[in-house]
Amino acid sequence: MDSDGIRDARGTHASPVPRPAGPPEAPAVPPRPAQAPGAPQAPAVPPLPDGSAFLAWLRTPRPESLPGVWRFGHRPRPEEEPERIPARQLLSGALIAFLVGWLIWSLLWNGYLGGWWLLPLYAMIPDSWAEPHSFGAVVAVYAYYALVAGIIMVGVGRLGRWGEIWSRYGPPAWRRAAPGGGPPPAPEEDPAAWPALRAAGAVDAAERLGADARSGLMRDVDHARISRAWQGVARGRHSLATFTGAVLRHGAGACPHPSGARDLPSRQARHDLVTGQVRIGTTADDPRNPYAYRGTGLALGPELLGTSLLAVGPAGSGKTGAVVRPLAESLCLHALAGRAAVVVVGAAGAGIGQADAYDVVVRVGNPDSVYDLDLYGGTTDPDEAAAVLAEALVGDLADPHPGSDSRRSTTVLAQLLGPFRAVHGRFPGVPELRQLLDGAPGPLAELRQGLQETGQESLLRELDARERQMGHPGDVGGVLADRVALLDRPAFASFFDTSGQSRPFSLKALDHPVRVRIDLPERGHADASRILARLVLAQFTASVSVREDRSLFACLVLDDASGVITPEAVRGVQRLRSAGAGVVLTLRTLDDVPRPLRGPLLGAIGCRMALSGLTPWDGQDFAEVWGKEWTEARDVTDRQIIAETPAGKAVHMLRRVITGKAPTARAVTVRQVERERWSASELAHAVPAGHAVLSLTTVGGEHAPPLLVDLRG
Repeated sequence: MDSDGIRDARGTHASPVPRPAGPPEAPAVPPRPAQAPGAPQAPAVPPLPDGSAFLAWLRTPRPESLPGVWRFGHRPRPEEEPERIPARQLLSGALIAFLVGWLIWSLLWNGYLGGWWLLPLYAMIPDSWAEPHSFGAVVAVYAYYALVAGIIMVGVGRLGRWGEIWSRYGPPAWRRAAPGGGPPPAPEEDPAAWPALRAAGAVDAAERLGADARSGLMRDVDHARISRAWQGVARGRHSLATFTGAVLRHGAGACPHPSGARDLPSRQARHDLVTGQVRIGTTADDPRNPYAYRGTGLALGPELLGTSLLAVGPAGSGKTGAVVRPLAESLCLHALAGRAAVVVVGAAGAGIGQADAYDVVVRVGNPDSVYDLDLYGGTTDPDEAAAVLAEALVGDLADPHPGSDSRRSTTVLAQLLGPFRAVHGRFPGVPELRQLLDGAPGPLAELRQGLQETGQESLLRELDARERQMGHPGDVGGVLADRVALLDRPAFASFFDTSGQSRPFSLKALDHPVRVRIDLPERGHADASRILARLVLAQFTASVSVREDRSLFACLVLDDASGVITPEAVRGVQRLRSAGAGVVLTLRTLDDVPRPLRGPLLGAIGCRMALSGLTPWDGQDFAEVWGKEWTEARDVTDRQIIAETPAGKAVHMLRRVITGKAPTARAVTVRQVERERWSASELAHAVPAGHAVLSLTTVGGEHAPPLLVDLRG
């Protein structure tokens, strides 16, 4: 550094060059400040970003655990609860053991027990050391005293359980409670070093990603997205050269989501994208929960949502805020990482996430909506479109027994959709479909003329059959027309367009990692909202079953499934597990589901949640599906012991001081009984506010029993 640099570094301090003495100078005017007083001064050089927080998150252990356990930093617990002595009894016993040891030492030291305990000392010490004031004799004698005292303390310490006190209240307990850092893992085990890429020969890509992680340029979504892209390379769907080139060019921003977003605008829940989990609460420290679950975080992920989730609870119990919102947020993060496609359906203003967190937002009934909803699910097959539309329109009117369906309605719609598409090259809009179902002579004559001109004899027979059935008393065309009339309202005039003038969203797009939110117009159009909810569910179950890439998890979140559960919907939910998809349904009460469908619905759903405030008759359905278990019933009979002698009274008083209880004679009878895991009464009255009872099933078939969960933790 030159002299100017030295002077600049020293500022207004004295120059190293000596000056001649002279008269005192006038004080120099300080320089004008570069910014207003009180404003923070910007550093000359911006600090480099630090990736230590990301690396600490990435290197945190995530051990394999039971279904639903929050694995991030989890410490496994034993399956059975160890026998734990009460603190008062433990400390009292330790104090009494210490006093007993002190008494024994005092008796030995003062010679009340004789001098036999000094015989080993006399046998080992030479006679020359026994002279008075001999240094060797003093050292040997006091070492022997310390040895004897140590033996006494070890004995009484084992009797008084001093080791348990040390582990429960000493430094070992402090170390377990304090967060531990630990040394960084070896390069071949460090996830930040990308060992899988190195093993495959992509060393340059691994170095680039590791450098971005250390410099703070990588986020959890970036890590998950690039890991997903690498899985595509490992499966042969993408080439190694393409992946390596993208990583070397863009680093942590490689393989981006089509939207270009690398994170959500905001997060409210705790997410771990390494395991794919989102934490929704804490398992209560309750005797009804298995010991291995007590006090652990409870989380959900695709391996659990793949068996679908049903949450039942009254309004205000936390279905939307504590369950739907975290799950929707987690699935949107998975979509940004290229792992999932999510469709969230709820009422407008229900609080299911910001619009900026989604790629497509369909606001049905709102003229400002950018996207429209495809009434026919993007299909070109009239029979498939008729089946989905019939389920949406009259699926709730079908016989609620599991074996029933809406085949007659499907046939009626197919008799009209096929001819219309053959003539016009598209499916009819809502007003056109309503006219056809009503049997308006003009549209039917136009269809007939178009079919005759093109020579569509088979479709002419379909149209003739429809016209003959219109006059029968049991024709379902009138019912379908009434239901279509609910969608043919001025509020929906600009929606469900089939002429190509709007931007309809189709659930066929679930082949890609897309984030979709559909707002239903519940206010003033409750019946139409239920029809649209059934339509989305029917299109979802039909679309995900024909996808080519089933490694992309697809999930439909219905914030309110009232009026949506039909026999066909239950059958569709049963097929989702093998299709790499799942649904999340919420209900205020099981009374919204027809009685014959409650058992099949609870049987088709793998994860069942009963929130606080449940009614006893709803609790009865959950109690039946959760079944019973064998438990150990203990019948205890206590009989107080009365001492007759003064010595006995003194012993009883000592026992009362130590244990805090009167001396009793106890008779215990143990027997095995079969009891409900959670009874209807307990579900209705013993679940605290903000809690829920949740049972889990993974796609692989692992089960978790009903757990009492604090959704606020």
